[in-house]
Amino acid sequence: MDVPTPSTLPGSTDWVQTRATWQDWFVTRAFPLWSTRGVDRQHGGFFEKLDAQGHPVEEPRRTRVVARQLHVCAVARRLGWPHDTTGLLTHGLDFLLNRLRCPDGTFAASFDVRSGQRNEHFDLYEQAFALFALASVHETDRHAFAHLPGIALSTLKRLREDWQHPTGGFHESHPPRAPLRANPHMHLLEAALQWHRVSQGTLPEWGELADEITALALDHLLDAPSGLVTEWFNVDWLPLPGERGSEAEPGHQFEWGWLFMQWALARPAHPRRANALAAAQRMIDLGEHLGVDSTRGVAINTLGTDGRWRDANAKLWPQTERIKAWVTRAELAEQDASPEEAARALAQATAATQALQRYLDHPVAGAWHESLDAQGLWQTQDTRASSLYHIVYALETASAFKR
Repeated sequence: MDVPTPSTLPGSTDWVQTRATWQDWFVTRAFPLWSTRGVDRQHGGFFEKLDAQGHPVEEPRRTRVVARQLHVCAVARRLGWPHDTTGLLTHGLDFLLNRLRCPDGTFAASFDVRSGQRNEHFDLYEQAFALFALASVHETDRHAFAHLPGIALSTLKRLREDWQHPTGGFHESHPPRAPLRANPHMHLLEAALQWHRVSQGTLPEWGELADEITALALDHLLDAPSGLVTEWFNVDWLPLPGERGSEAEPGHQFEWGWLFMQWALARPAHPRRANALAAAQRMIDLGEHLGVDSTRGVAINTLGTDGRWRDANAKLWPQTERIKAWVTRAELAEQDASPEEAARALAQATAATQALQRYLDHPVAGAWHESLDAQGLWQTQDTRASSLYHIVYALETASAFKR
């Protein structure tokens, strides 16, 4: 049987229209807001939040947020923004490298522009996003940003020397102590895959890191009986006792599943490719079956490995990871000549995108609601700059799937 063309794939029209509405929101509302009000031209960097009227909220600037906003600026033109973003990239990169980078080559937790003080507490999560952003910026202009691969490799070298875990992954404290977390390792895998793609495989350190973290996730982070990735571990990569050790997030099932699929696409000859794809499919199906509330149509925050909900509120970011997972499922199904599976995945991606669009309907054009409560009401919160990365990365994934 021939694989349906884009014009005949069931559901493709709904998908294309839904995606176009989303992309228009980014180009005409979101990026105009965040590239102006979200940028601190006086003190440097990007603001962490905008309040209910769309005004900046002053807080210490975290590495993760500066890095995420750099990624947004790096891909904006690819998503339809008609103007040059080089100035924004230079502005954000200056803050990342000159305010947030520590003398040892790692990145600080945050920088307070009011006091001029850098919080040099080590957080693996911050390292992951700094590495990810450096790859994204380097890709925009390999000549102008030719120094970034060396900076990224120096940070990775420091992680290997000072924080390496003998089983795989990294410790997060000296001396080593619990908990170890799955979440920053997930984003390190994301950064490694970004560098592997941007460098076109010429920097083997990134492929090796991606392989290592994928193996860690398959062997230690996945709860074998349930098929779910959990969050909290002791120093031997065993789940913590009690409820904490059995905590699972639907958004992370989608996100890890998407990363496993991206790793499989990047490492086609790896002997564990089939294992990763099987685990990804199971996680995504479980995330959909156990973690999506059919009444509200959204992915909830937290459940246990027993499948019982623990937090029925629904933040924005799990909705974006759900989109990425199903879009890539559709792409792989088409490659495997499985039109029925491709159509099913595309329908799920469309439903997830329509759910996200409800969050984007906000009184401030270009802002969004951060969380929907268990009763279906919006929780009153500032709009967090960190969420734009989730929205944009999902839009990137959706735009790359030419349907």
